[in-house]
Amino acid sequence: MARDRSTSEDFTGPLKRLMLAILVLALTGLFLLWRIDSPRVERFRAQVVDAVVPRMDWAMAPVTATVRIFRDFQSYQNIYQQNQELRRELRQMTAWKEAALQLEQENAELRNLNNVQHDPRLTYITGVVLADSGSPFRQSVLINVGSRDGIVDGWATMDGIGLVGRISGVGANTSRVILLTDATSRIPATIQPSGQRALVVGDNSSAPPVDFLEDPSQVRPGDRIVTSGDGEVFPPGLLIGQVARDPGGRLRVRLAADYERLEFLRVLRDHGARRVTTPSALILPQALPGSDREPPAETGEGGGDG
Repeated sequence: MARDRSTSEDFTGPLKRLMLAILVLALTGLFLLWRIDSPRVERFRAQVVDAVVPRMDWAMAPVTATVRIFRDFQSYQNIYQQNQELRRELRQMTAWKEAALQLEQENAELRNLNNVQHDPRLTYITGVVLADSGSPFRQSVLINVGSRDGIVDGWATMDGIGLVGRISGVGANTSRVILLTDATSRIPATIQPSGQRALVVGDNSSAPPVDFLEDPSQVRPGDRIVTSGDGEVFPPGLLIGQVARDPGGRLRVRLAADYERLEFLRVLRDHGARRVTTPSALILPQALPGSDREPPAETGEGGGDG
């Protein structure tokens, strides 16, 4: 066995060296042939290329595919970097958009608070929202104007765009505003353009329902809702919002006021409205002027005069 192995190694070594020498000579000859500057050699090279290259597509396919994969990888890498950069720019643009929307909203509120009047007879005073009630059962806010500023119970408050609520409780320096979303709120309203009368009923949600419609078939989502002025609760024509329909099919109000960012409130001085001084005045008849005597005494006097 050892002798057979040594015999095979004796033949393999010279054969490898011979093949290497032939390969080197062939490559050297090919190199020299390709470097010779002669018309005949040039024509020979062209014939070789025409004969060999078209038939070498199968051999070049792996190389071509590898090159394409490498280029695609570079392209994907560039796309990934561009995507990351676009994501960063999108986050910045989103932050800028939010800041711009807040500034636009605040600017619109301030311009409306300073310049817009719904009725020439109405004047207003602007207050800053100090605090929220923070209760799920009562929707109200506190503003920094009170009786020293002439604020009266029942006056309407707006955020510059839409109706927010009414004054309910006045102190010397502060007042409490009951919002339209409070469960105790009932606002007589008119739906435009149909002219339907209704009540906007607060239910502690961000979209209070519309009740007591005369003809609901004439009301469409998107119709404007304004105060009607019935009952002298609010001046007529104050914007409340737009009609919307919830998934259950009930009509609700998409409020025009931005309840998420109540910073400034305009209190409308309605000097022509009735002032309720005592709750009993809502249900008891008013005393006639000069009738300071008791009814039994008046009856008795009348009988004596007869």
